[in-house]
Amino acid sequence: MAAKTTYPVLTTRALGRATLDRQSLLRRSAMSPKDALTRLVGLQAQNVKPPYVQLAARLEDFDPEDLSALLASREAARMVTMRSTIHLHTADDCLALRPLFQAVCDRELRQFRKDLAGIEPERIAAYGRELVEERPRPVKELRELLLGRWPDAGPLALTVAVRCLLPLVQTTPRGLWGRSGQVTLTTTEQWFGRRAEPAHEPDAAILRYLAAFGPASVRDAGTWSGLTRLREVFERLRPGLLTFQDENGVELFDLPEAARPAEDTPAPPRFLPEFDNLLLSHADRTRIIPAAYKGRLSRGNLSYRALLVDGMVAGVWRLALRPAESRDGVTLTVQLFGGLSRERRRAVEEEGERLLTTLHPATAHDLRFADFTH
Repeated sequence: MAAKTTYPVLTTRALGRATLDRQSLLRRSAMSPKDALTRLVGLQAQNVKPPYVQLAARLEDFDPEDLSALLASREAARMVTMRSTIHLHTADDCLALRPLFQAVCDRELRQFRKDLAGIEPERIAAYGRELVEERPRPVKELRELLLGRWPDAGPLALTVAVRCLLPLVQTTPRGLWGRSGQVTLTTTEQWFGRRAEPAHEPDAAILRYLAAFGPASVRDAGTWSGLTRLREVFERLRPGLLTFQDENGVELFDLPEAARPAEDTPAPPRFLPEFDNLLLSHADRTRIIPAAYKGRLSRGNLSYRALLVDGMVAGVWRLALRPAESRDGVTLTVQLFGGLSRERRRAVEEEGERLLTTLHPATAHDLRFADFTH
């Protein structure tokens, strides 16, 4: 029996430092919001505000209006891609990545096949395209029109079918900074005025994943993307990659030119929003979330915003208007999972003030610490 191949070991802390470096969370980057969207392979955007918080943590001199302008000018948009969830991508990535994740969307749609019995998916896709390309449609209106054509189908199933079968973007003003708007949908082709690219092999996307989230295992890449059968992709890429293993012996892959900082590299505090991809893109999340704190970032369907201290999740936070004072007043409340030294507590306060100044520059600020309550 052949001996099992062993590779250089990367500690959990070293893995964390490498990923934080690629996420521009060890030091802020001077890159533009558009370049950041490309570098990070999009931003998780199930809610409207998280992309702005994500870039506030990662970019120097970030102005939320700069990201908002990308959406307004149709240089970026929100759409379903990795894990069949909403992400904010550049226009180029919306057109290139969405076909790659069709298999993920198809898998989601199969869960609703009973509610779509007897209806050919092609017919739903054709009618849905006709509706949303005539003009962007609110979800409720789209559902009602689909039900008018197929009254016996499940209402939710019909809207999921259109979302999964077509490359749909959420149109503005939804997602713009300081604006509100319901979800309205149209196709990428209609919104950007050019056709989507045909689906490519996932090799290029996996290399981009490693550049943004590596070093990583095959399972990590599957967790990030929602794609299956990635082992064969990594085997194709193996000759051009470096190979490591974690402290549990799990095989990890990485780009030869990628930075892997020393595990004692300083990691300043950072405030991350709910659903930040840093927290969702590995099967083994202990490089960022200590095992003792597993499960503390969510309760049921509610996800909390994470505070990083020394490169690891150390608490949660929330923003709220100060009801007893002025509506212009904003309070940042930090709930720590454990004690902090005076120096680190001061660093958290400074980072919190920076976040408030970036997102609410014209308001009065207040930062408070409180006990964690799940």
